[in-house]
Amino acid sequence: MINTGVVINVIGVLLIMLGGFMLTSLFFSTYYGSEDNLPILYSAVTTVSTGGLLWLLSRNSSKKIGKREGFLIVALGWCSVAIFSALPYLYSGVLPNLSNAFFESVSGLTTTGATVIQDIESVPQGILFWRSLTQWIGGMGIIVLTVAIFPLLGIGGVELFVAEAPGPTSDKIHPRIKETAKRLWYIYLGLTSMLIVLLFLNGMTFYDAFNHGLTTMATGGFSTKNASIAYFSEPAIQYILAAFMFIAGINYTLIYYGFKGRFTRIWKSDEFKTYLSLVIGLILIVTTAVYYFRGGEFERAFREATFQIISIITTTGYVSADYTAWTPVLTLLFFLLFFIGACAGSTSGGIKIIRHLVIFKNSFLELRRLLHPKAIIRIKIDRKIVAPRVITHIQVFLLFYLILFALGSLVMTVILNDFEQPFLTSIGAVATSLGNVGPAIGQLGPMDTFAQVPIAGKWVLTILMLLGRLELFTILILFTPYFWKRN
Repeated sequence: MINTGVVINVIGVLLIMLGGFMLTSLFFSTYYGSEDNLPILYSAVTTVSTGGLLWLLSRNSSKKIGKREGFLIVALGWCSVAIFSALPYLYSGVLPNLSNAFFESVSGLTTTGATVIQDIESVPQGILFWRSLTQWIGGMGIIVLTVAIFPLLGIGGVELFVAEAPGPTSDKIHPRIKETAKRLWYIYLGLTSMLIVLLFLNGMTFYDAFNHGLTTMATGGFSTKNASIAYFSEPAIQYILAAFMFIAGINYTLIYYGFKGRFTRIWKSDEFKTYLSLVIGLILIVTTAVYYFRGGEFERAFREATFQIISIITTTGYVSADYTAWTPVLTLLFFLLFFIGACAGSTSGGIKIIRHLVIFKNSFLELRRLLHPKAIIRIKIDRKIVAPRVITHIQVFLLFYLILFALGSLVMTVILNDFEQPFLTSIGAVATSLGNVGPAIGQLGPMDTFAQVPIAGKWVLTILMLLGRLELFTILILFTPYFWKRN
């Protein structure tokens, strides 16, 4: 029997916290006199009131959370937070259409970065800050933040943490999940603050630095400028952002070890070494290609190639140049990067490098097993044997991922039938939404917005963004009959 009381209770707490985050936007709204104070205030009051009511109605319910409750809380919690995060867009009139407002909200919370706003610089500062803040909240996961305070409510958080981060890694910084969540947020907050200061010292206004600090560490990609990072021509700014995007793509457990000075632990990570090698190799290839085909200064070619490679592979989605205008071969390369992702345990989206690593190792070992069918040959990651159950889990994940990509592309091709490039645009839109990347290819490239996508297409992409952010299983399991059966 599912304990619905605790599900309602936790969602209520999440909404109360979300409303509190909303109120922080009033600072910029008041300072700049952008006249969006009341819409933000009304949104916060609505959110806190709803959350408070849910909490009051369920405060006496059992606080026991099992696996079913954990999955329900994560799935319904994210959907509830996304709905209420859309209120500032609706109340302010920035996005008066519900479909557009919900798309923007989900894109922010899932750190996808795709936008339907055509003139970002005309958006009031308070609303624009809220847009960036949704990515920062979603970057580490609002559920993980809440885990740190659940003991005060008499609720355990292990099941929530497992549902929020269902990847193949089980590394823990601290045996108590509450302490793990706290350490993750300390690192997240510290890196964000450091980046804001560096951006401000190198020429950004405090407002721009604050917004880009939030969206960079979340690997989200929302910018305060229509041209994204291409607006900031200072090389130092682009190099700083590239460096912090790369850091944001590292497993936060390894970042923690780095702060503790345990660098050998970092270098022992097969995933990190693969991530670093892949980024360096791609930078060399793309820099050479851009410099050869376009000419100009070598430093510019190196900077733009470095920035775009890191931006896409970490699923941040910032734009410093139109990579679709370089060459068709590079366009295809960037499209393939939509399916990579950075490290598990980071704020990036995508399939994640660790899954690719396991699949590649298993595939090569399968060839060896053909020659030695009776031999017991095991896969090792970080010198540890990977359990067969984990390999099966990853294989099923990739199968579901490809099925969703194929079905989504088919549906979007029908919806975008009137576009000049319906197929190319569709596969790009689906891949970037499912991988939480942001920019796509075709007619939804890095210099375009998703405003031109029909309403039906926006809902399809919104669902894909949620599925990608919660790594498929957390939502898909709710549609299985045995999930709802009594034990």
